[in-house]
Amino acid sequence: MATHDYDTQAFLSIFPESLQEALERLDRFDELVEVVLDLGRVPEARFEFDFVPLSESTVAKGDIDFIVRKVGEFDRDNRGGIEQTLHRISVIRNRHNDVVGLTCRVGRALYGKIEIIEDLVKKGSSILILGRPGIGKTTLLREASRYMSDTLKKRVIIVDTSNEIGGDGDVPHPGVGSSRRMQVPLNKEQHDIMIEAVENHNPEVIVIDEIGRIEEAQACRTIAERGVELIGTAHGNDLSNLITNPTLIDLLGGIQTVTLSDEEAQRRGTQKSVLERKSAPTFDVLVELRERDVLAVYRDLADVVDRVLRGFDVQPEIRRRKVGKDFVIEPPHQEGTSTSQPGSEQLWTQDSSVRLYIQGVSQSYIERASHSLHVDVRVARTMEDADIVLLSDTLAAKKPFLVERAEALGLPLYTTSKNSLAAIKDLLRRIHSMSVDKEQYASWIHLMREAVVSSASRELPYSSAFERRMQHRLAERLGLFSESEGIEPFRRVVVYSPTMKPTQGPPGAV
Repeated sequence: MATHDYDTQAFLSIFPESLQEALERLDRFDELVEVVLDLGRVPEARFEFDFVPLSESTVAKGDIDFIVRKVGEFDRDNRGGIEQTLHRISVIRNRHNDVVGLTCRVGRALYGKIEIIEDLVKKGSSILILGRPGIGKTTLLREASRYMSDTLKKRVIIVDTSNEIGGDGDVPHPGVGSSRRMQVPLNKEQHDIMIEAVENHNPEVIVIDEIGRIEEAQACRTIAERGVELIGTAHGNDLSNLITNPTLIDLLGGIQTVTLSDEEAQRRGTQKSVLERKSAPTFDVLVELRERDVLAVYRDLADVVDRVLRGFDVQPEIRRRKVGKDFVIEPPHQEGTSTSQPGSEQLWTQDSSVRLYIQGVSQSYIERASHSLHVDVRVARTMEDADIVLLSDTLAAKKPFLVERAEALGLPLYTTSKNSLAAIKDLLRRIHSMSVDKEQYASWIHLMREAVVSSASRELPYSSAFERRMQHRLAERLGLFSESEGIEPFRRVVVYSPTMKPTQGPPGAV
């Protein structure tokens, strides 16, 4: 048998000898994600992009019992671990409470992964990390804990709900450095332990994994209001998931509908009812783990949320890890492009389609009608991503908040009493009449780039609300500030070079 480090050998030792030998023969332990055993099925070794059967024989009850005895005690959440390692063993039980399946997940302390967010951690920002399961959120939390406690010499306490950050047993894994760890007996008690950590142990930093309940979101706000730094993860893949999650929206400051005065509504160029944040976000920075080595960073989360609520595309800063500890940063307006300015043709391709948010209307009819009329219309997933809102009359009457939200975002709103192909075609003809041609779009780009060259502001021609929305989106892609000025029908967009900021009014107000 090959020689392994303690963590690897501890993981292999829980399996029957035949499975140990099969894993040894694979010789891919550095890539192994988990080993899965289900009664009556072939055992599998799972890797990030594939899986390999470990035996031609199916898993017997004796195989499962052997591993259960080796692991020992399982918590009420059906998870267990191996003392002083980061490995996690989870069980599946039948209706009689017998174990019939096992997920044996490999846990690794990967040192040297903090560099990609080191500047954010060193600055003392409260950071929220999002990403799909298994992409490395907990690894990043563990590294942040070690860096803050050992390098920055801060008092760090980890609230470890399932022992994934600090490992199993009473002695935390060396991967967390000198951070202290408080274990959580039951998941539903996590928020109480968070508050207890602050009240009893005087931390400078609280590290928390898997914020998923409203009580935990409220506990985070309480902790932040006491001046304690927070580093945590939450359920969700990206910013849009968080904004539409009623349980966790408080992490971003909460959302409320506000009725503006006539004068303020006129100044902003919006309807009187608008969506706004209730309070400051709990976290300063949002980090999306898009891939293991690709992060999207949203700085100044308060401003990001405000801009999203006004209906604008908000582009994050992209960080890509290269070989070793090196990484590159792509500024927000350069996401997915080279370091040079994107060309007019590329920008037109991105913006030429009309994004339609629909409710109570057949998406199939939308697709068939757009194909028949040769109109480039796409269905948006959220109202914030849309250019135009289309509702059925029935739904608009039953759910007036959809109408209010469209008005608050300054979106053109269409309703239809007939959910038929002919009616949808007629609507798309009217919508297509609003679209911008390539020549007009190129003139906007020319004026905006003049603002960059001259380091001055540039006024665009008087435009409709729909056109102004496209202009603000284009300005963001070019890395410019923008705002709307004037009163309808003489309202226009003004753009500013990156060295300038608007002197008044909310950025990007339509």
